Amino acid sequence: MKRKIVISLVLGALVSALGFYFAFRSVPFDKLVQSMAGINYLWLIPGAGIGLVSFMVRTLRWQLILGSSLKLSFFSAFHPLMIGFLINSVLPGRIGELARPAIIRKQGNVPFSQGLTTIAAERIFDAIILMALFAWVLTTVYIDPDLQTEFRGHQLSRQTLEGLASMMIWLCIFLSAAAVTISIPKVQRVLKQMVLKAPFMVFPPGSSAGEKVQEKCCLPLTRVIDHVAAGLFMIRQPVNLILCLVYSFAIWLLQALAIYVLSFGFPAIGLSFGEMVTVFIVICFFIMLPSVPGFWGLWEAGGVFGMALFGVSQGNAAGFSLLNHAMLMFPVLITGVYSAAVTGVNILHVSYEGAQKAREADI
Repeated sequence: MKRKIVISLVLGALVSALGFYFAFRSVPFDKLVQSMAGINYLWLIPGAGIGLVSFMVRTLRWQLILGSSLKLSFFSAFHPLMIGFLINSVLPGRIGELARPAIIRKQGNVPFSQGLTTIAAERIFDAIILMALFAWVLTTVYIDPDLQTEFRGHQLSRQTLEGLASMMIWLCIFLSAAAVTISIPKVQRVLKQMVLKAPFMVFPPGSSAGEKVQEKCCLPLTRVIDHVAAGLFMIRQPVNLILCLVYSFAIWLLQALAIYVLSFGFPAIGLSFGEMVTVFIVICFFIMLPSVPGFWGLWEAGGVFGMALFGVSQGNAAGFSLLNHAMLMFPVLITGVYSAAVTGVNILHVSYEGAQKAREADI
């Protein structure tokens, strides 16, 4: 084994140990142990496997979005994706979203801003599917206006859910409109012309000061516009656009299916697949609230609220939520550490580099 891989494996193990501590220190392990004592352990295996399959589908989607920029093999895309989710799970600020484009920048010389734009495109697809599923939830499930769950000062209720959904709708509309607009070549040309002319609205035309500002600030910004447009090129390809939506739908249903399969080993739950999809969508909206890395605590509160809609007791709902959360989280952490080891990626270094690149003008 190469020395670089060994060093990365050791560093990855240390970071993982710290990550496990910070991610799990707020978890009430007594409830987790009680829940695990009453289940059929065999259902953890297919549940975790289905959860990992959803990340494989995420990889296929990212490959498709990256297609116009960089042709990556499956594992060349899978490893950076899993490293990014590992970092998101153990470090605050979703810095893993910045680490992923930093990794492919080294792999394929893809500009950081272009790689970051593909991540933004992923989030737009996720938001569209979540909004569609949430609309289905509102039309098929009665949510008692008086039903409430409290978590660290947050009152989780129907009003909270609708408020988060409203915010997400407006954000989705804004991002979609911005993405479609900037993918139009004529708009790109107009934006770049405006950027290049901006210094001479302050300084006299042809002045050395204006030209210096144009060279140092405006030209790098026009390159960013080109990189962002390249990252969104897939929007102009209807077949790939539809396929990305199909992948996105499959990703979220697979995550819900993983939880549903686990419920077979937890007889006290007894929810149908449609009901479990509802619970999962409720969780997805509630974890948008501020929380620790990995959403520990807030995920469980969302699960308790979601399952209360179908008459599941708070104790059983809390235990099952802890269990399905751990089932989905552990494989991500383990696979992320493995991906960092086999690719020789220093997790701390790439996280720092991603944050640095996000602050630079010439990205």
